[in-house]
Amino acid sequence: MKLGIVGLPNVGKSTLFNSMTLGKAEAANYPFCTIDPNVGIVTVPDERLTKLTEMYNSAKTTPAVIEFVDIAGLVRGASKGEGLGNKFLSHIREVDAIVHVVRCFEDTNVVHVDGSIDPIRDIETINLELVFSDLEILERRIAKTGKMVKADKSLQKEVDVLQKLKDALEQGISARAVEFDTPEEKAFVDSLTLLTAKPVLYAANVAEDDLADDGASNEFVQRVREYAAKEGSEVFVLCAKIEEEISDLDEADKKEFLADLGVDGSGLDRLIAASYKLLGLISYLTAGPQESRAWTITKGTKAPQAAGKIHSDFERGFIRAEVVAYDDLMRLGSYNAAKEQGLVRSEGKEYVVKDGDVVLFRFNV
Repeated sequence: MKLGIVGLPNVGKSTLFNSMTLGKAEAANYPFCTIDPNVGIVTVPDERLTKLTEMYNSAKTTPAVIEFVDIAGLVRGASKGEGLGNKFLSHIREVDAIVHVVRCFEDTNVVHVDGSIDPIRDIETINLELVFSDLEILERRIAKTGKMVKADKSLQKEVDVLQKLKDALEQGISARAVEFDTPEEKAFVDSLTLLTAKPVLYAANVAEDDLADDGASNEFVQRVREYAAKEGSEVFVLCAKIEEEISDLDEADKKEFLADLGVDGSGLDRLIAASYKLLGLISYLTAGPQESRAWTITKGTKAPQAAGKIHSDFERGFIRAEVVAYDDLMRLGSYNAAKEQGLVRSEGKEYVVKDGDVVLFRFNV
């Protein structure tokens, strides 16, 4: 999973990126201190893996990972090249979802590119640039494909879909909110890599005092939540400054620090949970003496395709999946005990893998 962190300059993007990835992105009090995107990999915390490693005495533990891309601050006019905008917009096309950092705190020591704090204005500034960029792509594609329709009538369907998207964007409706009639139409839209088709997570960056009640008393956060609810996006609250302070602490000290603030879990934990929910992702687990590992799949994935995440041979030669629920395995204390209780199931090609399934795939190539 690749998440792109975007926002106006000086809203806390690079500070957030550094704290989550222990990266070295430049974070300074002026616009465009980030030019090329910084990339960092973080592991997905999963206590189940730790327990499986202990149970199997695994030589190696491999968690799922998320790749974060710190994309430079966008400004009004980015779609026309303002602030090196076109280059930055191209970086967004490569991510699975957008983490849109919005400033929801006052601080006279940190300048705002527009001179005042207004998260909805900031969101709409960036969204408008994404819309303009997508419209440019759609207009070029309509002109090109439209010329080919006389020779190939089947292309009219493509033109109709492109026009439907263009009409929606011109009305201020993002591509992700447009409904399509068939899976083929949806697949075609996905192939366009439109910026406004990408799922969005709004990260409301607040002051330390607003963390304990999850931003409930912060009017800026409430506005962001109302805005996100209308478009079906997720919102999570964090304080990038606090995330930076705890980034170097070990887990025990981190938990104690957050508990003192009245906060349950770090911003990174909340971001990961929100990302999985937004993208419809779950994790299944494999375990043994050599390795215990988490594998990220889309909810609804069937066993052969889940096996294919490990290796294409597993999917191609799939025979069956031997499955036990993580909770059952932990409760009984061993795989053999679960098997004796009839809780290890043999599942075929139509089985839909569930979050927390501990799976052994049988295959033959």
